Amino acid sequence: MAGRLTAVAHAAIAETLGRGAMAVDATAGNGRDTLFLADIVGPNGKVFAFDVQARAIAATRHRLDDAGVSDRVDLIHAGHESMAARLPGEARGRIAAVMFNLGYLPGADHATTTSAETTTAALKTAVTMLAPAAVMTVIAYRGHAAGIPESEAVARECEALLGSDFAVRRASAAGNGPVLWIVRAPAH
Repeated sequence: MAGRLTAVAHAAIAETLGRGAMAVDATAGNGRDTLFLADIVGPNGKVFAFDVQARAIAATRHRLDDAGVSDRVDLIHAGHESMAARLPGEARGRIAAVMFNLGYLPGADHATTTSAETTTAALKTAVTMLAPAAVMTVIAYRGHAAGIPESEAVARECEALLGSDFAVRRASAAGNGPVLWIVRAPAH
């Protein structure tokens, strides 16, 4: 089910993100989403990819180097909660897409995970960085100890946008499977 939700997230991003745009991968992990974003923005675009784990930054760098797109990505070895301090000032209000793929780094220590606190801070910042009509996708995994409270925090943040001009959609797997949130910024 996670693969299907990732495909849905990628489709939502592909509908909105274009050549020359700026995007954020808030959780670089093994670099798959970072590469996906870098391919779409092209040589004149820019992707900012965050991860707190050196292993994730190295894996992402390797994937980008192999694809020949490293020059369009700034790898930021820091947690996504530092987004406000780490993104350049000109990015505010100009980010066309943000992707979050929460949880732990596949193949690494499962005790190191994203958390409700850091993800909440990152989501609040990401919303302020979005360009008009931009999209943000969040996949939250509920199948690990930190996953349930983090998924609940993501739900609160996304649902809080429902009273505004943001469009919010949710898709989920059964039981403790992942949940995908797709948030579209207002066009004005």
